[in-house]
Amino acid sequence: MLARVTPATLDLSRDVALLTADLIDIESVSGNERTIADAVEAALRALPGLSVTRNGDAVVARSDLGLAERVILAGHLDTVPLPATVGSRGTVPSSWDGEPGTGTLWGRGATDMKGGVAVQLALAAALFGGHHADDGDAEPTRDVTFVFYDHEEVEAAKSGLGRLARENPELLAGDFAILLEPTAGTVEGGCNGTLRIEASTAGEAAHSARAWMGRNAIHAAAPILARLADYEPATVSVEGLDYRESLNAVRISGGTAGNIIPDRCTVEINYRFAPSKTLDQAEEHVRGLLAGFEVARTDGAPGARPGLTHPAAAAFVAVVGREPKPKYGWTDVARFSELGVPAVNFGPGDALLAHKDDERVAADDVRACFRALRSWLSAKS
Repeated sequence: MLARVTPATLDLSRDVALLTADLIDIESVSGNERTIADAVEAALRALPGLSVTRNGDAVVARSDLGLAERVILAGHLDTVPLPATVGSRGTVPSSWDGEPGTGTLWGRGATDMKGGVAVQLALAAALFGGHHADDGDAEPTRDVTFVFYDHEEVEAAKSGLGRLARENPELLAGDFAILLEPTAGTVEGGCNGTLRIEASTAGEAAHSARAWMGRNAIHAAAPILARLADYEPATVSVEGLDYRESLNAVRISGGTAGNIIPDRCTVEINYRFAPSKTLDQAEEHVRGLLAGFEVARTDGAPGARPGLTHPAAAAFVAVVGREPKPKYGWTDVARFSELGVPAVNFGPGDALLAHKDDERVAADDVRACFRALRSWLSAKS
């Protein structure tokens, strides 16, 4: 495996695409965010216009100019594990097609979401680095909270953003939030909720040579699968955006040996539901479909409404200049929504490349994201 390259410091004055490469070169698979959090914290503490707070491996930097509106820009520092495929370019360290800073940047986290984190850091330096006299259009017109957090790519109980919400909720107060997850430079409002359900059947164990002496729990699960296969998911309009739902069996387990009739079978089901439903309403919907079976909720997270009616969101959409879309997958905009902060997704990179062995991002896409946010955050009302 290629040796890890870890910059001793992050130079926030570098081109934002090159800064993305520097961040990729700090390996930060979930659970190993300490090095990148240290680098981010040190870089932010060097900026005179921000106050910085560290909570575990989460870092929060806030301006305090007394402006009428506070915007939150948030992104996670961790990545999924490095590719197992030998020779994969979506790994660490990063690599370029052609000269550094041109074309396409490859590496773990290029899409999800070190391009977005680089944009956050570059904006922090441009807006609050104390050099506005040389760059008048960068004078901020909104106070900004920059949130960098750990453990996003693992179970929700470990989330650094969730920990901040529990332990330092005052740091997450704001009028509007943008999560810099990859959206190919288009505003994606809100997100679907997600629910995990286990539907189980019981049978009676017996030797498979005398199967008539038992009851096969796996066979008994056939109606569950039939109902799921026949289910037609809805498309639900919420505040002008159409959220496509889905309901699927994602795993099935049962049986103990090749010569025993199984006495237990469990079907794990994932329901992605529109943000018009609460988590309890989503569970009730699935229970209704699977009436007559033993059903238990194992995990779930509510969705988030689009939030595009907020004046700050409308102004941002106008700067981006593209028609907003719904976010089908669950993201941490839902955590901000629960805190009463309307939030959208907006960041560089194609979400379909996230977690893939060929993860990559175009340098110009990172720069375009930076320019759009800088223009909005420094625009006169």
